[in-house]
Amino acid sequence: MTNSIKPRKPTVALVRCSSYDPGELDLAVAEGLALLGGAKNLFEPQQILLLKPNVLIGENPDKHVTTHPAVFAAVARALKEAGTQLTYGDSPAFGPPSISTSLAGIAAEAEKLGIPLADFVNGQEVPFPEGMLIKQFLLAKGVLEADAVVCLPKFKTHALTRITGAVKNLFGCIPGLTKSEFHANLMNEVQFGRMLYDLSRLINPPLCIMDAVIGMEGNGPRNGTPRRLNLLLFSNDATALDVVMARLINLDPLLVPTLAAAQAHQPDTLEDIVLVGEDLDACRIPDFDVNRNPGSTTLKKGFWSNALRQLASPRPVIDPGKCRICGTCVQICPVSPKALSFENNDSKSVPIYNYDLCIRCYCCQETCPYDAIYVKTPLLGKIIH
Repeated sequence: MTNSIKPRKPTVALVRCSSYDPGELDLAVAEGLALLGGAKNLFEPQQILLLKPNVLIGENPDKHVTTHPAVFAAVARALKEAGTQLTYGDSPAFGPPSISTSLAGIAAEAEKLGIPLADFVNGQEVPFPEGMLIKQFLLAKGVLEADAVVCLPKFKTHALTRITGAVKNLFGCIPGLTKSEFHANLMNEVQFGRMLYDLSRLINPPLCIMDAVIGMEGNGPRNGTPRRLNLLLFSNDATALDVVMARLINLDPLLVPTLAAAQAHQPDTLEDIVLVGEDLDACRIPDFDVNRNPGSTTLKKGFWSNALRQLASPRPVIDPGKCRICGTCVQICPVSPKALSFENNDSKSVPIYNYDLCIRCYCCQETCPYDAIYVKTPLLGKIIH
């Protein structure tokens, strides 16, 4: 991976695309790339590009949790035609990358196109002295072996960061359990957003293409409601893409932790964007179900007394009627001792939270397979917010 890409004017292209039909996708991808100047102007011949889809977990593409394999394939075809060499990969929340990408339908499309799976199991430390918060990252070897990363996020909501777009998609470039360590050590959304922003600046993807044909609203990023948007978003800048994503759903970009971090680092970040393609106002989805509450998603420690924090802070809650007692939430909890457990070690009972230990990372809500966990703000918290 190189970081020698020349500075470029952040540009975002909006392109209509109403289905995952390969023919329609090929035309939409060609249009989006042309609006950014063309793939041959973005990349050198024979340059090695890593395709980084959002594979949060191995799910059927019909659930719209992951980047749709048809979008992955259309982008891959276009970049191969431009003469580049391709690999692909992601580090999911659970399970080996090979299994998760297979369940998500990505691996099958990659095999058809002769694209190998990169190493997302092993990693190497990379210094980043320019970081606002993090000065060194462990990156997957597959990322480091590529000349550049092509970011392929999914248009979704997220409990901690409100949306999960291009910047957060790059979190999957960190292999394995290291991601959990960040959740455990960065105990609020502000710090987490700064970490993600630092990571995006280190990886610096020259091309991001967001699958917004069908996105996800509500209880995302895994258990939300699919929402048809009929769009693909293209950009040469991950932060710019997320700014436009937020504006499409009338979400103040400064409420998104990664974008607030970008604005703090470079004050013109949210405004200095060139829009091409479809008119943004004509594409807006003002009723998109996303957290627009101006209050913190965590109520940061150190500001409130612990007692008040527990009475007011947003918290993950388990719906016992939906819980199937699979134990995923207990397994994924990154803190030690864990913030939720089986009462009296009875693995046949619904897990219970110890909110004094809970850091509000929402990893449990993010990965629950059965839509049994949601984020609830107590009445006092609603009043304070």
